[in-house]
Amino acid sequence: MTAAIAPRTFAVPHPPPVESPTLLNLLIVEDERAVREACREAASSLGYRTSTAESAEQGLRLIDSQGIDVILLDLKLPGVGGVEVLRQIKKRRPDIEVIVVTGHGTVQSAVQAMKAGAYDYVTKPFSLEELKLLLQRVAFHLKLKTENRVLREKIKSKQGFGSIIGRAPEMDKLYRIIAKAAHSVHPVLILGESGTGKEMVARAIHHSGLFRDKSFIPVDCGSLVPTLIESELFGYVKGAFTGAMQSKEGLLAIAEGGTVFLDEVAELPVDLQAKMLRALQEKEIRPVGSTKQIAINVRILAATNCDLEQAVAQGSFRRDLYFRLNVLSLRIPPLRERRQDIPLLAAHVLERLAHTSGRAHELSDDAMKALLGYDWPGSVRELENCVERCCAMTSSTVIHTVDLPSSITGAPVQLATRAPETRIMPMADLEKQTIIGTIAQLNGDKLMAAKLLGIGKTTLYRKLKEYGAEL
Repeated sequence: MTAAIAPRTFAVPHPPPVESPTLLNLLIVEDERAVREACREAASSLGYRTSTAESAEQGLRLIDSQGIDVILLDLKLPGVGGVEVLRQIKKRRPDIEVIVVTGHGTVQSAVQAMKAGAYDYVTKPFSLEELKLLLQRVAFHLKLKTENRVLREKIKSKQGFGSIIGRAPEMDKLYRIIAKAAHSVHPVLILGESGTGKEMVARAIHHSGLFRDKSFIPVDCGSLVPTLIESELFGYVKGAFTGAMQSKEGLLAIAEGGTVFLDEVAELPVDLQAKMLRALQEKEIRPVGSTKQIAINVRILAATNCDLEQAVAQGSFRRDLYFRLNVLSLRIPPLRERRQDIPLLAAHVLERLAHTSGRAHELSDDAMKALLGYDWPGSVRELENCVERCCAMTSSTVIHTVDLPSSITGAPVQLATRAPETRIMPMADLEKQTIIGTIAQLNGDKLMAAKLLGIGKTTLYRKLKEYGAEL
C-alpha cells in the first residue's frame, strides 16, 4: 500500500458524519495480504465491523452466511473475473453496496463494474485517506436509504404512529413521549394550536397502548351546549328532563375499558368541571336525574389549544382538575416550527388524493418554495386543505404557484436571506448567506436545501466545505 495521491479525484466532498458506523459490516475481498490488512485497519478506525476473504469463492460463502452491508472487491482476483463476481453478489444480495478496486490504467473495467451495479470504485495506488472518505460516503448513503425505507413504512402503516407524518427532531421527541404515554393508564393532557393534529395524537396513544382493543370515543366539548355535554358524558335516566322518554347510558360508561378523548376541554363549564373531577378521582359517575352512582373504568385523554395555566389564574378552569388531567402532558409543535416536514406532508396528501381520485398531482419547485415560506397559522389542517383545494381547482397535473391561495403566495418567502439594502454585497457573500440561511431555515436538512436552491447535493457539500461550515 502506498500513500500516493490517487489519479482519480472524488466528485463528492466529505459527507456529514455518520451516526452509527458501528452497525455496518464490511467484507474485504482482496488476495494481497498487505493491502487487505491495511484496508481492514482503515475501516475499523471508522467503526466498521470487518471480515476478509482471499478469494471470490470464500467471499461468496461469507455473503451467504453473514449479514454484510458493504464489500470492498478487488477486480483482479485469481480465477473468476471481478465483474462476474460483482454480478453474482448483486444477484444474491442486491442490497449490498460494492466498492470495486481496480489497477491504474484499467478504468474501463471499473466502468463495467459501475454498470453492473457497483456503488463506486477506487484505483490503485490509493491513499488510506481516500479509502476512508469513500467508506464514509457509502455509510452515509446507507443511512439515507434506511431512513427513507423507515419513512415509507411509516407513511404506509395504519397502526401506531402511522397516521402522524413527520421526521423533524421535534416530531421524534413527540413520538417518544407518545410511546411512553401509550403504556400508561394515567390521564394525558395534549397541548397544541388548532390544526396541529391533537385528536390524531390521542388516537395514536390509544391504538399503541393497553386499550387498543377497546373503544376510542372523541367528545368535542366546544361544540355542545353545557346541558348536552353533561348528558352525553354522564348519561341520564328516564324522566330526568323534558323529552327524556327512556334512559341513556353516558359515554364514560359506554367506553368501558377504553378511552374518552375530551377535545377542547377548556370549554367545559365550571360546574361540569367539578363533576368531571369527581369522576376521575372516584372512578364513578351519576347520570342526570339519578340518585345512584355507576362505577366506570375509562382512560381520559384531554386536549386544548388554550393556555390552561392562564385559565386557572383567571378562574375559568379549576386548578384541581388541571392537575388531575396534567399527570402526563405533551405539546404538538405547529407546522411553522417543523418546516422541513412540509414537503413530506404535502406528498402524503397528494398520494392519498391520487389513491381516491385516480389522478396524480405534483408540486412545482416554485410552489414548494411558497409553501415553505408560509407560516401556516392553521398548521397541518390548513396545509391539507390547501393541497386538496389546489388538486380540485387545477386542470394540470402540476400545481404551480398561481394555483395556490393568495394568502400563501402573498406571504414573504423566508428561505433566502436578502442582502442589506444599504450596501452592495459581493455575489460570493450573497451565495454563502443564502445557502447557510436556507439550511438553517430547514433545521439542517441539506438534501432538501439543495433541492430548493436548484443545486446538486455535491455542489452544496463542496460550498459548505469552502465556507468552513460544519457538515
